[in-house]
Amino acid sequence: MTNHTLQARLQIAISIAEEAGQMIIAAREQQDFARRLKKDNELVTDVDVAVDKLISQRLEEHFPGEARLSEELAPESALHVKAPKLWVVDPIDGTVNFSQGLRHVAVSIGWMENGVAKVGVVHAPFLGETFSAAEGGGAFCNGQLIQPSSADSLAHTLVGTGFPYRKEARKQLLKRLEAVLVHCQDIRRNGAAALDLCDVACGRLDAYYESVSPWDFVAGWVVAREAGARVGHVYEAPQEVPADLYPEHLLVTTPCVYDAMKDLLLEADKNQSS
Repeated sequence: MTNHTLQARLQIAISIAEEAGQMIIAAREQQDFARRLKKDNELVTDVDVAVDKLISQRLEEHFPGEARLSEELAPESALHVKAPKLWVVDPIDGTVNFSQGLRHVAVSIGWMENGVAKVGVVHAPFLGETFSAAEGGGAFCNGQLIQPSSADSLAHTLVGTGFPYRKEARKQLLKRLEAVLVHCQDIRRNGAAALDLCDVACGRLDAYYESVSPWDFVAGWVVAREAGARVGHVYEAPQEVPADLYPEHLLVTTPCVYDAMKDLLLEADKNQSS
């Protein structure tokens, strides 16, 4: 695949994400959307579904027949999609924020080829920002080149994370939270994983860790990696799942603190289980 083709895909994805963003803004202004809970007490609105359908339609128009994995139209076996070309979409990352009137909301569109994430667009309609990246081409926010911070110690590391909807699952994360609060500068919880990844990419955050879903992170993963951040997992992905699609135990940091953050989280997990 040529870089020109990747750039063409990127520009189309940006256009689709920004169209979806306008739809989200209009829905917020009208305030006539319905809310319901999915499994694990996860909120969904009819705007999520409508935006997902719009993005799916636009992708089919431009890239007919290419596989799509999206939050509202997802197969149950999300990690085992066998497709050489795959779009990974979150129509509204930060649905609770959207529903509550908060601004950390994003459209996330990523594209993978043979298990490798190569194109990523994260558009934040209420913040007026579009993060974008294609393999080998750097990462951008509103067309301006971005890069991670120069933080070089945990003491100077501002960390982003999130928590699962199921409250019983949160208990397993308390030692991680304690370790980060003790050893790092501070912690932030903005409620939109895609934007957390982009905040590491542009130096607003120095590190991010969390377990999410594939559609939450693929696009932001490309942005962070192309910006120069170090991306990986606290625990290695299973051999049968592409690392760029494996959403458990994500760790994305400015390069100088990756190893220290990984060691900190591993030690915290050991203390949690002891």
